[in-house]
Amino acid sequence: MNVGTIRALILAAGVSLAGFLAGNGFARARAADRYVTVKGVSEREAKADLAIWPLSVVGADNNLAAAHTKLEASIAGVRQFLARQGIDTAQIELSDFSVTDALAREYGPERQPANRYIIRQTLLVRSQRPDLVLAASQRIGELAAVGVVVSSGSEYRGPGGGPTFVFTGLNKLKPPMIAEATARAREGAEQFARDSRSELAGIRRANQGIFEILPRDQAPGIGAESQINKLVRVVSTVEYLLKD
Repeated sequence: MNVGTIRALILAAGVSLAGFLAGNGFARARAADRYVTVKGVSEREAKADLAIWPLSVVGADNNLAAAHTKLEASIAGVRQFLARQGIDTAQIELSDFSVTDALAREYGPERQPANRYIIRQTLLVRSQRPDLVLAASQRIGELAAVGVVVSSGSEYRGPGGGPTFVFTGLNKLKPPMIAEATARAREGAEQFARDSRSELAGIRRANQGIFEILPRDQAPGIGAESQINKLVRVVSTVEYLLKD
């Protein structure tokens, strides 16, 4: 056998092997394209375990010391009100102290203001008894009857005001909810495989999804922070390979 013939045989063998590998790779690529994307949903009702309630108190007078005295009296009145509602006042924090001098403004009023000095301070109520805070917020008008000038929660939640209710137990719910969402996704994939006369071959890709904390009673303009009862939801997306 001469050298030319040997070279021709080697070249033919190489072409055949390349064709086999290319064909095999194409087949595997086509098999990898056979998959189904499914979503699994898990939902749980949860109750807030923390309430945050900012109360803004005001004291006003033409005399600065008198304005401060009124502010202190209002703060004491708020503390007494909260204590009557069963709320632990030891956890109250004072913040955002400010004094406004109406005559010191660059563009002051043309007439003498009724009160030159206006002092504001925020009492931040933080409680692990959200039910008590909700009940107290519904009776906040009682403070006006004893001369306490107070606004409720507008610094945190806009003009509507009121307490903010927080659910802090999400980490405990995550494992069982992820398991449930994944199981439901697999149920959907198995149903698709049966309908298409195929079988599942394994997971191609998976996305756990983002946990959402929603209001239990969903309506326009109602946020989760305004409700004690929440709805926790997660949607997992899973891609399953399909056998021929």
